Amino acid sequence: MSTANLDNRVVLVTGAARRIGAAIVACLHDHGARLAVHYRGSADEAEGLVHTLNGRRPDSAAALQADLLDGSDVRRLIDDVVAWGGRLDGLVNNASTFYPTPVGEITTGHWDDLVGSNFKAPLFLSQEAEPHLKAVRGSIVNIVDIHARRPLRNHAVYGPAKAALAMLTRSLAKDLAPEVRVNGVSPGAILWPEDGMSETARESILRQVPLGRPGRPEDVAGCVLYLLRDAGYVTGQIIAVDGGRSIGW
Repeated sequence: MSTANLDNRVVLVTGAARRIGAAIVACLHDHGARLAVHYRGSADEAEGLVHTLNGRRPDSAAALQADLLDGSDVRRLIDDVVAWGGRLDGLVNNASTFYPTPVGEITTGHWDDLVGSNFKAPLFLSQEAEPHLKAVRGSIVNIVDIHARRPLRNHAVYGPAKAALAMLTRSLAKDLAPEVRVNGVSPGAILWPEDGMSETARESILRQVPLGRPGRPEDVAGCVLYLLRDAGYVTGQIIAVDGGRSIGW
């Protein structure tokens, strides 16, 4: 998908009710897209976001629930998007779980959850979306993480799962070309974890950021917009949106 604007283009954003996902939805909507807002448990936030967007432009957004760890839900989600929008031009694999898994405490439940949300779900969503995206020369954007390349202490499942997503991005770019472009965005310090982080830890991270400050969800959203709308000759690339942190910490 590479057009002067996104008018009437249908884009599915997973995990889109809150935080970075909601910022991506708002940005793409501002530039003319129709948004399928996926959520798992955040129904109130998703419905509220969709109500706001539809107040600005009727029938420009829909809230769709699915458990992305369930294969039948993945298939149904893509079917529901196409049934609502009549087409599918873009898929943004944003949904993710993130938490520490210290070695010695890792369970198969951690594995199923972290690998399921960060790697398995994007793979099978992309597979289900493929024929629809190929029909319109669409695009996939995966939200990766700078820790796909540099390990984060006590995250021995999350980091490798995101590394797998990075390789999936490159693999799909080769396999789905030339009809479908596939790229990724790797955020750095954008939003602090919701379960809290000490001021000391925050300061330590910011000392590693050449720009000296955290980013905003809108910074990630702007990169997604570029990859969906403007980057017609870009595929298989992963762009770090991290204030320069990944160049040398």
